[in-house]
Amino acid sequence: MGAGVSDWRLARAVSQTGQLGVVSGTALAAILARRLQVGDPGGEMRRAIGNFPVPDIAARVLADYFISGGKPAGEPFKLTPLPTLKPGPDFVALTVLANFVEVFLAKEGRAGPVGINFLEKIQLPTLPSIYGAMLAGVDYVLMGAGIPRSIPGVLDRLAKGEAVELKIDVEGALAGEEFHTTFAPAAFCGGSAPALKRPFFLGIVASATLAITLARKSNGRVDGFIVEGESAGGHNAPPRGTLQLNAGGEPVYGPRDVPDLEKIRELGLPFWLAGSYGRPHKLAEALQLGAAGIQAGTAFAFCEESGIRADLKQQVIELSREGKARVFTDPLASPTGFPFKVVQLPGTLSDNDANAGRARLCDLGYLRHAYRKPDGKVGYRCPAEPVEGYVRKGGTPNETEGRQCVCNGLTATIGLAQIRPGNEMDLPLITAGNDIAQVASFVQAGRKSYTAAEVVSTLLGEPV
Repeated sequence: MGAGVSDWRLARAVSQTGQLGVVSGTALAAILARRLQVGDPGGEMRRAIGNFPVPDIAARVLADYFISGGKPAGEPFKLTPLPTLKPGPDFVALTVLANFVEVFLAKEGRAGPVGINFLEKIQLPTLPSIYGAMLAGVDYVLMGAGIPRSIPGVLDRLAKGEAVELKIDVEGALAGEEFHTTFAPAAFCGGSAPALKRPFFLGIVASATLAITLARKSNGRVDGFIVEGESAGGHNAPPRGTLQLNAGGEPVYGPRDVPDLEKIRELGLPFWLAGSYGRPHKLAEALQLGAAGIQAGTAFAFCEESGIRADLKQQVIELSREGKARVFTDPLASPTGFPFKVVQLPGTLSDNDANAGRARLCDLGYLRHAYRKPDGKVGYRCPAEPVEGYVRKGGTPNETEGRQCVCNGLTATIGLAQIRPGNEMDLPLITAGNDIAQVASFVQAGRKSYTAAEVVSTLLGEPV
């Protein structure tokens, strides 16, 4: 769903129905910092921070970012430290605390489990992010957009309070050369780390090959899979083979890209089907195929509890009602190189007229690529940053073509847009799956919106 769309409110609402509510773990440090700078109007951030088990760190983050009454409307947000291979204490503290806060609030008064979803492609904040979620008692960790074979072992060690490391992909690394980021729970907690519950791990996969790899070659226990088709929102796995585009410029998927469910069933682990399964009667179909259930995102992304700005949700629902809601599977927009589904909506980054002349930048840095400098040190570059800077760092101009600043676009989508020179605001970037065409079907007669509980009831075939 992006960043902060499946936030603590939405995850808690789903969890309270007895289903698994999942918060997005993307860019939570930046999101928490901005929520505090607008004054934390409901007080939820400060309530959760007050329950953080390392009070000194909680106090430091509040001192750094909280503004009583909120910052002036035209004043830019204070930026947060960028993720790096060897992050400073301020970045680590904010990241651990932000993930704790999101999970803590999602679990308040809950009736069911709560999970957190990470992207394998966003590697640098992964270790402190997972630890923060585990400090809050997260029940599931979900990860896709890559091959997260090392994450099960990370969960095992963090549950015991042991130090962990994660191998980082570094472009241009020499043969046999490895780079790692590390996290030590005891040092973070001030001398000793508590034993924690080890959450279940679900790998998000688009093929039986990837599921088999995770099941057999991970460094710890894999508890199941989310099997995601190419119609799902957010990042999609690239098509197999040479990339081909259709007449509209979208990647062409074929029979080779359909997951082999028979081979996945043979692994003996539970799996849930995702990608156009967020519709009535699709749960029964999934169960017949041997799945334990379904995973739905798009239907929930536009419900009342989601983090998307209310005006944007209303526009999408109206377009769906008119039969005009659509997404474009953009092969270039995301700096990750993965195809990325973008909702086509006027006034957002999908609108070429609104986006014309926008200055390129990279000041959140979650999708930066680590690369090896000639001196052996690690540098960072993003295909969405200014072209001359990217080329100066060893990139090529063609790698920058069509790239969007996904980090800032996603935070703008949830009402936390950065203020730029000239009092301009970052434009939203909304992602959703192909099921966006059906979101208006969840709205009852005489209403303009719908709730997460109504989505759950509809998908379960219960009367609303």
